[in-house]
Amino acid sequence: MPDVVVVESPAKAKTINKYLGRDFTVLASLGHVRDLPPKDGSVRPEEDFAMDWEAEERGERQVNEIARALRGARRLFLATDPDREGEAISWHVREMLARKGALKGLEVRRITFNEITKRAVQQALASPRDLDRALIDAYLARRALDYLVGFTLSPVLWRKLPGSRSAGRVQSVALRLICEREAEIEAFRPREYWTVEGRFLTPAGAPFTARLTHLDGRRLEQFDLPDEAAAMRAKAAVEAGAFSVASVERKRVRRNPPPPFTTSTLQQEASRKLGLGAQQTMRLAQQLYEGVDIGGDTVGLITYMRTDGVQMAREAMVAIRDHVKEAFGGDYLPPGPREYASRAKNAQEAHEAIRPTDVRNTPERVARFLDERQRRLYELIWKRAVASQMASAELDQTTVELADEADRTRLRATGSVIAFDGFLKLYREDLDDPTGAEDEEGRTLPPMAERDPLKTQEVTADQHFTQPPPRYSEASLVKKLEELGIGRPSTYASILQVLQDREYVRLERRRFVPEDRGRLVTAFLVAFFERYVDTGFTAALEEQLDDISGGRADWRAVMRAFWEEFRRAVDATRDLKISDVIEALDEELGPHFFPAREDGADPRACPACAAGRLGLKLGRQGAFIGCSNYPECRYTRPLAVPGAEGDTASALQEGPRELGTDPATGQAVTLRRGPYGLYLQLGEETEDEKGKKLKPRRASLPRDMDPEALDLDRALALLSLPRVIGLDPETGGEITAGIGRFGPYVRLGNTYQSLEPGDDVLTLGMNRAMDLLAKARAKVRLLGPHPADGAPVEVRKGRFGPFVQHGKTVASLPRDTDMEEVTLEQAVALLREKGKELAPRGRKGTKATAAKRGAARAAAAPAEGAEAPAPAARKRAPAVRAAAKPKPAARRGAKTTAAATRKKRPAAKSGGRRKGEG
Repeated sequence: MPDVVVVESPAKAKTINKYLGRDFTVLASLGHVRDLPPKDGSVRPEEDFAMDWEAEERGERQVNEIARALRGARRLFLATDPDREGEAISWHVREMLARKGALKGLEVRRITFNEITKRAVQQALASPRDLDRALIDAYLARRALDYLVGFTLSPVLWRKLPGSRSAGRVQSVALRLICEREAEIEAFRPREYWTVEGRFLTPAGAPFTARLTHLDGRRLEQFDLPDEAAAMRAKAAVEAGAFSVASVERKRVRRNPPPPFTTSTLQQEASRKLGLGAQQTMRLAQQLYEGVDIGGDTVGLITYMRTDGVQMAREAMVAIRDHVKEAFGGDYLPPGPREYASRAKNAQEAHEAIRPTDVRNTPERVARFLDERQRRLYELIWKRAVASQMASAELDQTTVELADEADRTRLRATGSVIAFDGFLKLYREDLDDPTGAEDEEGRTLPPMAERDPLKTQEVTADQHFTQPPPRYSEASLVKKLEELGIGRPSTYASILQVLQDREYVRLERRRFVPEDRGRLVTAFLVAFFERYVDTGFTAALEEQLDDISGGRADWRAVMRAFWEEFRRAVDATRDLKISDVIEALDEELGPHFFPAREDGADPRACPACAAGRLGLKLGRQGAFIGCSNYPECRYTRPLAVPGAEGDTASALQEGPRELGTDPATGQAVTLRRGPYGLYLQLGEETEDEKGKKLKPRRASLPRDMDPEALDLDRALALLSLPRVIGLDPETGGEITAGIGRFGPYVRLGNTYQSLEPGDDVLTLGMNRAMDLLAKARAKVRLLGPHPADGAPVEVRKGRFGPFVQHGKTVASLPRDTDMEEVTLEQAVALLREKGKELAPRGRKGTKATAAKRGAARAAAAPAEGAEAPAPAARKRAPAVRAAAKPKPAARRGAKTTAAATRKKRPAAKSGGRRKGEG
């Protein structure tokens, strides 16, 4: 029997299976196979942090499949991702298999590889190891921390701050950073300052520009020219002076290439240069890592993309250096390989940096096998890695000082010229820099020498105002979190997504803007749990987790120290009054909700009664603004307009925005706002020859698509959906991607699967589509052909439990029947005895359904000529009907059940995520 190898994804399993051949069976775990149940008591501090683990149906099914494959096998290789999370998944798989008795007589080993290439996989198999207990302990500590914070802190939030959502250990700190930056922007007051520049001519007649630096023998600071009057006096002094060259300083500087990408630097550059969000970047990188089809072979193009290491394998550096010499010449090759060390706080340096697996796979060579976004990301990774082993760039910088005859007024001119481009020939960090202010390269100064007389041509004085600090973008927030040592590279994307999913922040023009709900939560946590949203405390906790993974600390000891203090802080809020919460929040957020008015009037004065004072109030549905003169004055207003969106969405209230003209039809493409959100439309509504209205082609805008960044090409691509991605290798059927009633999806025949956050319906590739369809197929099990007509009989997982289906006939399985155990014969019998036709899809039912309803009404109506009921009987009729029919009672029961569910739901919401921190 072949040995068994377990990886995480079906795409990876398929690739590795090709490398290993018949001697191995490669199966996927589909990520985590079990997790902490989202309920109280899953982590028990009183039992030294004992944990209960629970497998979902999918995880149980995957482990059962692995157990079946192990029958007769000699070895099991756990080959999940080479990080802490991958180690945990391998541990979970082993533990579940052991409980099933599937590991008796088996050798279980752990293998890791940093790239999915045949050489790397074979090398990993040649050097297996045991599971790393320290990494598993670090995972357990991190998981327990996130769970306990979520399940302990979130209920406090719900009780003391109605309307709030869950809190988490790491994203609450990220939210605080966003809210504090917004407070800085609101408190910012612009300050005026002026600068003076002069345009001069050299003796040879060459022009250049210089800026005033000294006036009346004193060096000018930024605000020394605070207004127009001072600027005009400085301008007159320059115009009156006769200037010559006081000094010329030339020096050559070297600029070294940046290191290859880590997870966070890749997310930052992909955001800055490609406009990709962190989730999109990681999704595309995952596809490049797992492999793409190149000439019939599946090739992993990049190394593992979750890393904070900047070092590269020696053989990779040698290969890149050989490529640099061959492609650019020996001048572009430094004397020896460049070694890099991470500057990031808490960097583990456990894995290589992100680099191409084979430098010979240039972006030009593989471009035709990638979609546009994959190609651009791979090009970015490839160029950065290759440039990191190239020679330094050399720049000639020139600084010229100008002075008048008395040396009381001075100006300075600077210029920089690239003497040798070095790595800049391939990769520039400042390329596409939105500020355009990173470098002065290309600004040259004409030849000058000391004492050269200069001719003054024109002098200008320019007004400026200081600018507030910018809001965090995804890139700058990731950079800040990394600098502070908060979170891990693999968690940044999910942290940012959680903040948006909980509606604590929104992305506006690719910048994070805190919602009022987010600001309230942050103010509450800072007021009453300041220690646990402190960046220093969170970073120190990360260091302790790293100590656990390095075997330098015991995870239960770390948990005991944390839990003792955290429990005391939570207990201190038990007697906290709502009035105390309101007072703290009102003091903290008063300047935000009641900004100063230009006319000097009291911003808190009640507009309804004038006698009351506006303040923050808390109700059952959340926070609002109310009058202190309640109940005499009942004036209230919401904190923010519910459902408020960005500038584009607001502007569309007044009418559609035209994006351009479709070159194929000549019709206008417009972005519009409808009752269900933003959508695209091609042309306008028309009529045919019979006067029948013809609706124009329309397409919904996906929720995660930024309307500000939408252009004509992307709009036309959305209008052309669905699109064919490729053919299923097993059935030959078309795999398509489109947008339906419930959002973007991928489809194969009658199998649908919704896209996940970070997936782009326009660029979704074959590997990712197969991965998503594998999840959909996990909900469907083919039993075989029906004996009557040969059509397939399937067992499916539905909203109300498993059922069998043959064509349009369905039958529910008995309550205690496992869908994995149903046989074809049982399914055929069920369909014959209890089968019913699927109702046709439609908004208000079909004509047949309407006819049935009409017949029922007719049967219930009194026959023609029958005596009408008496008035008293008419009044009693509803009560009689309610007693006779079980439906209202059932509805009451359902309502009671729903209420009970809602009481339990908060605990379920606060559970941690599967991968990374909550």
